[in-house]
Amino acid sequence: MTNHFPTTAREIRDAVASRRVSAVEVCRHYLDRIAQFDGKLGAFRAVAADRALEDAARVDNENAALPLAGVPVAVKDNLCTRGMTSTASSKILEGYVPPYDATVITRLKQAGAIVIGKTNCDEFGMGSSTENSAYGPSRNPWDTSRIPGGSSGGSAVAVSAQLAPVALGSDTGGSIRQPAAMCGIVGLKPTYGRVSRYGLLAFASSLDQIGPLARTVFDAALLLKIMAGHDPADSTAASAPVPDFCEALTGDVTGIRLGVPAAIIDEGIDQDVRNAFSQSLEVLKDRGATLVDIDLPHARYAIPTYYLVATAEASSNLARYDGVRYGFRASNTGQDLRAMYTRTRAGGFGTEVKRRIMLGTYVLSAGYYDAYYLKALRVRTLIRRDYERAFERVDLVAMPTSPTPAFALGERLEDPLQMYLTDVFTVSAPLAGLPAISLPCGFSSRKLPIGLQLIGRPFEEAVVFRVADAYERATTWWKEQPRVRM
Repeated sequence: MTNHFPTTAREIRDAVASRRVSAVEVCRHYLDRIAQFDGKLGAFRAVAADRALEDAARVDNENAALPLAGVPVAVKDNLCTRGMTSTASSKILEGYVPPYDATVITRLKQAGAIVIGKTNCDEFGMGSSTENSAYGPSRNPWDTSRIPGGSSGGSAVAVSAQLAPVALGSDTGGSIRQPAAMCGIVGLKPTYGRVSRYGLLAFASSLDQIGPLARTVFDAALLLKIMAGHDPADSTAASAPVPDFCEALTGDVTGIRLGVPAAIIDEGIDQDVRNAFSQSLEVLKDRGATLVDIDLPHARYAIPTYYLVATAEASSNLARYDGVRYGFRASNTGQDLRAMYTRTRAGGFGTEVKRRIMLGTYVLSAGYYDAYYLKALRVRTLIRRDYERAFERVDLVAMPTSPTPAFALGERLEDPLQMYLTDVFTVSAPLAGLPAISLPCGFSSRKLPIGLQLIGRPFEEAVVFRVADAYERATTWWKEQPRVRM
């Protein structure tokens, strides 16, 4: 065993490959931390200890030179894992065990990664705080009285508290980037189509995208390289070539033009967030980037547009959960099929999921389709065009990830509109299909993490990673770690 136990995916991979540490030792280290701390944090829905140790032993015996050899990965509970429960943190999928792996899981396993467990999330990815899980909330390791962000809150907590070196999440309106910001780690939403969605339990199919959460930009780039690429099982997975994203991490941002949409970050932002964002821009400017004022005139409509498009798609996607084929079925439904459907869906879905299904069904209904859903699609096109025009002048767009640091558990549960506004800076990128990253850029006066968001052109994750890495090299925020107290 080394004196400095490896804690990043790169360190673990290199240590396992050189036999300085075994994959089994690494796996046991993280399983011990989960056993010690997760009772307080609620990051995991299920831990696959025996299987993970078996897989780690196989890596030690056969595959120690693979690109992710021995690296434990925590997986959001809305990704299918063969032989392991996959419930999207919903009662309606209670006990569901998929007979297959999602494509991203297959690719990570082939690269030597060890799936260590499934992480808690807002039910079907619908939420910004991980309080909408049917199995209780996850807690922010920086302050366990506060939310970790959502919907991939469990994955963010696992990485931040070092219960896993890396994790997978899904991002529909900010569900990777926002919890990454609130937990002080790196989170990337790739370009729509960069990563196969096969095996992801769908929320909104034109928005959902799987991505990595990690402690460093390098680790996020390494995971994306392995996960990305065409997949015959997903017709929306792009055939665009996948570069070696790690090679883009040169530390040099000379000549990079960074667009700053001052108008949309002028109001409603916590002062600590505003200060951290301004300071992060100065850091990148000192490294050689040029700051350019840009306008995204339709960004103010992103939240209502998102909550029309996403709920409409959710209404259609969640129609399949009817109590017949798998998962939860209500008891005492009698012989009437309609009663069985009604009681199963009423009892199986939580409040927020039911709210969104009803909203989506309403906006798709006759008489309202043109006024709401069709108009939202048109505004979505305008939002995308705003970015296209901006990218004629700049290479990346910078803005805060979240308007506030993590808020208290329960603070916004009774006010859905305030909860939805948490995503004000993150929903535009998925609406436009763009890659976006969040990385740590400071702390509030209460020692709560703050995130910087960088948004790039389609399929230019390499540029996003390059600038994010340069910022990471120039700062020490990413080295800060929470002290989890029992």
